[in-house]
Amino acid sequence: MLTSGLRKQFLLLMFLAPAAWGQPKLDLGLVTRIKTEAYDHSKVMDHLSWLSDVYGPRLTASPEFFQAAEWAAGRLREIGLSNVHLESWGPFGRSWSAQQWSVEMVEPRYAVLNATPLAWSASTNGPIAGETILAPLKRTFDPKKAREEFAAYRKEWTGKLRGKFVMLRDPKIPGEQSKPQFRRYTDAELADIAKAPEHAAKNYAKLADLKWPEDPDELGKFFASLPESVFDELFDAAIQLAIERNRFFLDEGVLGVLMRDDRSHEGTTNAEQAGSHKSADPLAPPTFVITAEQYNRMARVMEKKTPVRVRVSLKAQASDADVNSANIVGEIPGGQKKDEVVMIGGHFDSWHAGTGATDNGAGSAVMIEVMRILKALNVSMDRTVRIGLWSGEEEGLYGSEAYVKQHFGDSKTMKLMPEHAKLSGYFNLDNGSGKIRGVYLQENDAMRPLFETWLAPFRDEGATTITIKNTGGTDHLSFDAVGLPGFQFIQDPLDYGSITHHSSMDTYDHAVASDLMEASAVIAAVVYQAANSPEMLPRKELPKARE
Repeated sequence: MLTSGLRKQFLLLMFLAPAAWGQPKLDLGLVTRIKTEAYDHSKVMDHLSWLSDVYGPRLTASPEFFQAAEWAAGRLREIGLSNVHLESWGPFGRSWSAQQWSVEMVEPRYAVLNATPLAWSASTNGPIAGETILAPLKRTFDPKKAREEFAAYRKEWTGKLRGKFVMLRDPKIPGEQSKPQFRRYTDAELADIAKAPEHAAKNYAKLADLKWPEDPDELGKFFASLPESVFDELFDAAIQLAIERNRFFLDEGVLGVLMRDDRSHEGTTNAEQAGSHKSADPLAPPTFVITAEQYNRMARVMEKKTPVRVRVSLKAQASDADVNSANIVGEIPGGQKKDEVVMIGGHFDSWHAGTGATDNGAGSAVMIEVMRILKALNVSMDRTVRIGLWSGEEEGLYGSEAYVKQHFGDSKTMKLMPEHAKLSGYFNLDNGSGKIRGVYLQENDAMRPLFETWLAPFRDEGATTITIKNTGGTDHLSFDAVGLPGFQFIQDPLDYGSITHHSSMDTYDHAVASDLMEASAVIAAVVYQAANSPEMLPRKELPKARE
């Protein structure tokens, strides 16, 4: 029989027990060993140099991508991982690789133009020359308005473009640069990220319901806030319109298309795709982005009723049929719970203007380094730790979606695979080379105490911010879409959005070694704790089927 005092103590312990038992235990000794390995014996920049300097760029399904993938698989085997393989998925679309290009103004004066072709443009079959014509098409992201604009454009320009290089944008003088090109988050900015968003009815379940921001600078945040299904619909609409535009130009007999690069910075060019990558759709006419300064010069000359002629050459290797792509997968087998899995990853593919160093060679190099650290320390982990380096992210998260569908479940039908019950969680890195400042909970509040504990040893390195908010645009969404815990870390912006993202400056020189070393340590510690937690990571309610 308990005394009154003992009864009170017992009841108090019973009241506190769930909270106490639910708190994760932190192995600080192991965290110290991880930091030592990550900081004193780092190989992350060596991984990155191979991925970017030697094997970059890595456009999905290109020969360069597969060469880089074979190297990465070899590096994972060298580290000591098991079950390393390239896991095929597809079909993706055409293989496309730019092998040579040049754009020159030859009249009224000679000038070499700083230009980059857009992916899935057709070759010129040798140098071709012709006069430019300024036929601007207003750019809008609203699919309905974009279609209306294009219908008017087609009516205006039919029969006027044959044998010309079409300059597709109006000249635009860049505004005064008021934002820093390289920055880290301030304490105030991190505090704002940590705040819960204002709650309001989500009235954008359909594309037609979107209310577009008037400020162009807000578009990035706006796109990130969209549900995945709406973003996919928006992306598909943009590609479909590009296909129609390219067919119009091909039917009209244009020699090529020149576009002003609004993000160009001191000679930088930013290049993505000219249209569809599917073999059922025609390759776009040779399409190039040109720095705003050079594009504007040509447009001003034309406004003076003085003809401008250019000479263009593009040699691109493109497959006639759709081909498969692949993801790179490997793992460290677990112990007593080896059938349960913790995954890490990031997208491996890149665009082609630069070498894909910060997007996302950095994330791939960090995740390879995380696996190296865990193997080098020979730590005991209950669960299997698996790495996935994804292809097709830049074109629409295709690689990670294919992997999730094959192994875990279909987000459209919500038909789940047996492995769905065995994945504890997925951690992603894909926002440049900035240091980790915290994590997006992706509306999974039950993860808050876990991350608070796991990140505590890195508070003095700035990893302090845990936010309930979602973030979008990368591969954790493929896991979240089927109800699996999937997380993207918060990273310092550096010059990712201002200079390197999808640009010719996306090179090794813009990666910050100390930040990537710290990111490797943070993620290795988080993964170790997740692999040894008594329970699997808490999950949100399963999403509803989208069909």
